[in-house]
Parts: sequence; C-alpha cells; structure tokens
Amino acid sequence: MMTDGIMSKAATMEIPINSNGDTGTLPEDDSLEQATQIQWSLDEKDLQQVMVSGPNLNETSIVSGGYGGTGEGIIPTSSIKGPGICYNPSILRRHILPQGQGSSMHQSHSSSAVTAEEASRGVAVEKLDIVKKWGINTYKCTKQMISERFGRGLRTVDLELEAQIDVLRDTKRKYENILRLARALTNHFYSMVQTQRALGDTFADLSQKSPELQGFQIKCLSDVQDEFGYNAETQKLLCKNGETLLGAINFFVASINTLANKTMEDTLMTVKLYENARLEFDAYRADLEELNMGPRDAVTLSRIDTAQQQFQIHKEKYERLRSDVTIKLKFLEENKVKVMHKQLLLFHNAISAYFAGNQQQLEQTLKQFNIKLKPPGADKPSWLEEQ
Repeated sequence: MMTDGIMSKAATMEIPINSNGDTGTLPEDDSLEQATQIQWSLDEKDLQQVMVSGPNLNETSIVSGGYGGTGEGIIPTSSIKGPGICYNPSILRRHILPQGQGSSMHQSHSSSAVTAEEASRGVAVEKLDIVKKWGINTYKCTKQMISERFGRGLRTVDLELEAQIDVLRDTKRKYENILRLARALTNHFYSMVQTQRALGDTFADLSQKSPELQGFQIKCLSDVQDEFGYNAETQKLLCKNGETLLGAINFFVASINTLANKTMEDTLMTVKLYENARLEFDAYRADLEELNMGPRDAVTLSRIDTAQQQFQIHKEKYERLRSDVTIKLKFLEENKVKVMHKQLLLFHNAISAYFAGNQQQLEQTLKQFNIKLKPPGADKPSWLEEQ
C-alpha cells in the first residue's frame, strides 16, 4: 500500500533521466522547470499554493523507467534537500508572452516596411514614365521641326489666323517703339523742368536788392531787378505747367506699357502655346500616317491604335488653343482701340495746352482723364522707411 501511494505521487513529480544519469531536457534552474510542469498540470490556485509551500520532497521519487515502470527503479529521495521555491507571478508574466503576440508584432512591422517600399517604388515608376513620355514627345517634335525646315514635312496652316498673329507681332514692335520714344521725351522734359526750376530760383535771388546798393537810386538798376523778378515768376509758372504735362505724359507711358508688355504679351504667350500644340499635332499625325503605310500585323495594329489615341489627344489640344488664340486676338483688338483712342486724345490735348500757355485747359485735361498729380517729394521714402 505504501508503494502504491509513493507511485501515485511520483506520477506528477517524476523527472525522466537517461542512461548516464543526466536529464534530457532539464534547464539550468531545476526549480523553474518544476514550477513550469506544475503550472501545466494544476490550475492557478493550486499553483500558488504549491509554489508558496514548496513541493514535499520527502514524498518524491525519481523514476527511471517512466510512468509504467516497476518498483525496482525507484530511488527514495527522503534524504535529498532541494532548494526552496518562491512564487513570483511578475517573472512569469515578464517571460511568458501571450500566444501569437510576437508573431503579430513581426507581421505588422514587416507589412509597414513592405508598404513604404511599394510607395517609393510607385513614385519612382511614375517619374520614369513621365520622363519616358517627355523623351518620346521631344523626339517626335524635333523630327517634325527638322522635316518642316528642310521642306520634307507637311505643316498645318491656318492662313487667316497666321496673318492676324503676324499683324499682332508687328503692332507690338511699333508700340514698343512708341513707348521708347515717349520715355525719352519724359526724361528730357523732366530735365528741362528741373532746369527751369533752378533758373527761376536764380532769377528770384537776383531780383532781391543788394544791401550795398540801397543808397543808390539808379533807375536802370531798379528796372533790371524788376525784370529778374518777372522772369523768375515766368519760370516758376512754366515749371508748374511742366509738372502738369509730365503727369499726363507719365500716364500715357504707363498705359502704353501695360498694353504692349502685358496685354499683348499675354496674347503672344497663348500664341506660343498654340504653335507648340500645332507642332505636336503635326508630329503625331505624321507618325500615324507612317504607321498606316506599313504592314498590318498584330504588333503594328496595336501601335496604330496607340498612335490614333495620341493623335486624337493632340488634335483636341490644338483645336482648343486655336480657339483661345482667336478669342484673345478679338478682345485684344477691341481693347487696343479703346485704350489708344483715350491715350492719344490725352496726349494731344495736354501737349497743345502746354505749348499754347493755356494753364486752365491743361488742368482741365487732367481732370477729364482722372489724372491726379503727386505732390512734390511723394516719391521719396519716409523717414521710417529710410531707417
């Protein structure tokens, strides 16, 4: 009976050993292995009770032959003194991960790395595709341009639109010449006004009686001083009228500059886009015609379909830009007529009034065109701006 009791308890506490007396899978800490085996066979409450009180080594046996062995291989262990075991749940929680947690962390890490790699690869492929399309388009357009210059390529020509574009370019050159001459007139006239102002100040200074001549009552000297005064007043009046005329000329120059260098230049930029679209359209048209003249196998048919699609895209672009150029040319002509009619009328009235000496008409001309003169020194920066 005592042997049966020992065997029943040894069934849960046995440690298998090999023929040399060494354990097969025993770790360095026997107590930790024993605690782990107890955890697999008992629930948590029994585990805590056993780990706190420690196993009863006096009733433990070491079995050599496994669970079904005879009593001949039983070695009593009542004299073996094992180390005391203290249960610490935090150690088990630290070292034992939940099932599947490690693998899920590795999978999320690897999946994020794969996503970033795919994104960078997609950007590189997109850039490479853009460069490829640009190279093909540049090659076709260069080929078409060379063919046109040597007279071997066909060029799409809109005679009416081309004539209007030529007129616009010629008009822009003439308006730029008017602008250059008007600026030169402004600079020269400004110099003349400054000279008149300096001359008037000198005349005014000479018109004052000198202290050393106060005792002399010479009629001729008095007349000269009066004439200095009259001339000083005349030069000051001319200077004032000149500044008014300068305001009108500056307004004229600013309007011509806006018309020539902004409005016309914007239309010519659209014309450049139209000419580039026309070149691309002719290049893809020539490419499609060349493919249609070749053999009709499977590869060629696929290339013809692709060329037909590209030709249709560039045809629509060419027609859209041609329509934009036509509309802009129409509005530019209307705007040019209105602006030039107003500016030429202003220039004529201001010049005529100034050289006729009609100060009132000159001022009325500026009011008619809503031109406000800047006060003297308005162009200079303020004291705070200088600092």
